[in-house]
Amino acid sequence: MNRITFLGSGGARIMLSTQILATGGMVVKLDDTLFSLDPGPGALINIFRHKIRPTTLNGIIVSHRHLDHSADINVMIEAMTKGGLEKKGQVFAPSDALDIDPVVLKYLRSYVKQVSPIKPLSNYHINNLAFTTSMPHHHGKQETYGFIFHGSNTTLGYIPDTAFFPELLDFYKTDVLIISMLRLEKSPVLHLCVNDVEKIINSIRPRKTILTHFGIQVFQKGPECIAKYLAEKTNLSVTAATDGLTLEF
Repeated sequence: MNRITFLGSGGARIMLSTQILATGGMVVKLDDTLFSLDPGPGALINIFRHKIRPTTLNGIIVSHRHLDHSADINVMIEAMTKGGLEKKGQVFAPSDALDIDPVVLKYLRSYVKQVSPIKPLSNYHINNLAFTTSMPHHHGKQETYGFIFHGSNTTLGYIPDTAFFPELLDFYKTDVLIISMLRLEKSPVLHLCVNDVEKIINSIRPRKTILTHFGIQVFQKGPECIAKYLAEKTNLSVTAATDGLTLEF
């Protein structure tokens, strides 16, 4: 069964520094492939807490270099490879996470079978699973990409941090869609808000939408209440992630 386990449902500076919500990203199993997606702070401790052995991972994928998406990538590489004793797995990250002030330490790169810089609108494989990168997201100076994972019977999309722009509606046409919804209302900060997410869901109409990466205002309002509101507005299935939640799809 395909599944997503959320090692955290929080995002950005306040959640990262307070851990009101955990910030470990998620682990995805799709077909026969298991991978860590955006391993922020706490990914390693929470993968054990939720009884997933990191040695079973096929790889790690990072959408961009911000710490709430990448801080635990090095310890996750250590854990996946048994401290380098078992050379295995793949790592995918934007070029500026690998080359310029890299977030992936160079001495650890020999521990894995492959380290790949990702480019926009390109196709890759992690283990036996094909995935496609998005166009560059609108999220400041650092390279930021989302992904579509092509399973044998379903497609899974992941929209990480970005301001809204219309091309999102054309690219992320998937069966299941994970959306990072950091903001309650529109602001100059380059993140999606509730109204943006409603627009995305209404346009794409995925079979299931999962909201995650909540900022402090979304947390205070209640992610479950927002998910219920969006489900009623769109007449579609919308779920708010919680720390440790496992969803089958």
